[in-house]
Amino acid sequence: MREARFDTRGSRIRWTEAAGDEPARVYVHGLGSASTVYHAHIAARPELAGRRSLFVDLPGHGISDRPADFGYTLEEHADALAVALDAAGVSGAEIIGHSMGGAVAIVLAHRRVDLVSRLVVTEGNLDPHPPSTAGSSGIAQYEEDAYVTGGGHARVLDKVGPMWAATMRLADPLALHRTAVGLVRGTRPTMRQMLVDATVDRVYLQGARSGELRGKEALLAAGVQVVEVAGAGHNVMFDDPDAFVAAVRG
Repeated sequence: MREARFDTRGSRIRWTEAAGDEPARVYVHGLGSASTVYHAHIAARPELAGRRSLFVDLPGHGISDRPADFGYTLEEHADALAVALDAAGVSGAEIIGHSMGGAVAIVLAHRRVDLVSRLVVTEGNLDPHPPSTAGSSGIAQYEEDAYVTGGGHARVLDKVGPMWAATMRLADPLALHRTAVGLVRGTRPTMRQMLVDATVDRVYLQGARSGELRGKEALLAAGVQVVEVAGAGHNVMFDDPDAFVAAVRG
């Protein structure tokens, strides 16, 4: 396990990695998740063998620190991820981001293009104010105190499926809430606009069970490769690992 300080108080972002050839592949998890849980089985596939692979847990999640005075905005998550990659000596990496991690990857490519050569985004948040059915919206509807200490976190854990709850219960409730609020608020420019404007190779995976990807034609026109995975939902890496591996491999 490796770590790097991402704020002035010495809080640490942590990751594990497997040795291999450059450019590195960097796996970034979604809200309330952990990178190894969602991506280690993908990186271990023979089709992807031989490449350096980093599994980064964002602040407030997994094995990383969870400072109470951190904002947990998408920009701050992206900056913390950049600190980890700088400390690891990574540049020109392929960033594989799921859901919220996809949004963070897009922001990272916008702010630190030197760190990114390719984006593989799986059902990443592209727009502010997602549907009320989205996990981030369900968390952000609470006031912070009501979520953290007023029973909101426990209610959300009871409501979500067992797969998500398994990792969400390991994340910091304050970090979860602030991150969810940041996702709902979005960025300026929006994550969608950043993705459209990015000059790196871009792939966007959409599970067919999640419905039609809004703005698909505009993404295609901007050079984003959109892959719809039949029979898959939000967690494409579990629902159809073969399709996911093919997209990562390129």
